[in-house]
Amino acid sequence: MSALICGSMAYDTIMVFHDKFKHHILPEKTHILNVSFLVPTMRREYGGCAGNIAYNLQLLKEEPLIMATVGHDFEPYAQWLSQCGITTRYIKVLDDHFTGQAYITTDEDDNQITAFHPGAMSFSHLNDVPATSEITVGIVSPDGKQGMQEHAEQFAELGIPFIFDPGQGMPMFSGEELLHFLELANYATFNDYESELMQQRTGLTLEQIAEKVDALIITLGSNGSKIYTQGTCIEIPPATPKQVLDPTGCGDAYRAGLLYGLMNDYDWDVTGRIASLLGAIKIEHNGTQNHVFSMPEFKERYQETFGSSF
Repeated sequence: MSALICGSMAYDTIMVFHDKFKHHILPEKTHILNVSFLVPTMRREYGGCAGNIAYNLQLLKEEPLIMATVGHDFEPYAQWLSQCGITTRYIKVLDDHFTGQAYITTDEDDNQITAFHPGAMSFSHLNDVPATSEITVGIVSPDGKQGMQEHAEQFAELGIPFIFDPGQGMPMFSGEELLHFLELANYATFNDYESELMQQRTGLTLEQIAEKVDALIITLGSNGSKIYTQGTCIEIPPATPKQVLDPTGCGDAYRAGLLYGLMNDYDWDVTGRIASLLGAIKIEHNGTQNHVFSMPEFKERYQETFGSSF
């Protein structure tokens, strides 16, 4: 069984501001905002939603299939994926474009300011969801707008259950377009801010959104998450990280846990806990693809965290 992961591939340039943004941004002066942050710490990482989700799913010993469009500078990333045992056969290289580039500045409160150049990602519609029996579940994560729309349609036409995960791409869509995604998708996931935006755009409550999919997953940061399914709300406790180093990619790790649970037919309370633990492990490490563990180690920590096994 494989999961087709539709979304962005990007190089992340991550900078750490050794202070708090709120000390340097004057709310009454945001109309003439002109600020500069000294960032003595900087590193370049492999990232993008599809890459991050795939990396975490591979750690769980499942097969992720990334479907994305990338640029002429992708070769180092391709080598990294090969080293990790992740296939690139559904990744299309566009020689006239850069791979997506994210420039992320994080402060001491873990707030982030991000500038993102989509590059080749804008042409994600040049890929089509393949009609193959090896794909048993999919996810539509942040990508080019047309690509996200077409891939959702293709998943539905092929009868492949998929998660709708608009993430930071949500502002691209109107309320009507978001409602259409819900009509096509089997599952939907948002963080707490995105869920508020989703309600504003569609005019629906969370309960009404949940009625349109088999499960609606809302992540709440350090407060855990909630899964609305079959008229009930399952409270998923947070998994406490041993240290908080970098929140970048935590949501992607969580979504890999959702895919893993779906691929293995786990109940939602177990699936949510697996996802929560994956997110906590990611936070303990800098970058989005630098954490490693074996499955016995993961299961042992799950037992320690939640007092049960899966």
